Amino acid sequence: MAQTIREAVAVFDDPETLEDAVFALETHGFDRAAFSLLADEATVEHKLGHRYQRVAEMENDPSAPRATFFSRVSRTEAQYGLPIGLAFIGAIALGGIGGALPVLVTAGGGAAIGAVLGGMMHRRYARQIEEQLVRGGILLWVNMRDAAQEETAVDILKAHSARDVHVHDILI
Repeated sequence: MAQTIREAVAVFDDPETLEDAVFALETHGFDRAAFSLLADEATVEHKLGHRYQRVAEMENDPSAPRATFFSRVSRTEAQYGLPIGLAFIGAIALGGIGGALPVLVTAGGGAAIGAVLGGMMHRRYARQIEEQLVRGGILLWVNMRDAAQEETAVDILKAHSARDVHVHDILI
């Protein structure tokens, strides 16, 4: 059985304004999982079978592939937290084997892998944002639970210089 989701749509002209709007939404009770961006160009082309010229073409298309929104904080956590986490896991895994050298080698290797993965995530996000800016702006969708969230989302998006702010229903 199809379910209807109500969501706000907005287009931003720069990543900083987008980040500020999402932060404001989060401080007003929206969960990180409520936000999504248009997927990268290759994913859109693969899923839809064609390229899009302007992000406006994708705003109300329920089949437009989406990507998770990663805030500045999320990207920083990935870039720096992942290496530390992998280093910690490596250190704990080898801690029982004995000797500081294996622990240091494993921790360093885990940190290096994490740094590479975090950097790749940051570059992919930057490329995705650039692709959208070239095509008319950064497209953001915000899922809402109720009418109160709808009003809050629209007010915050407009207050943060979003363009073409509107609400629609999509069937999932």
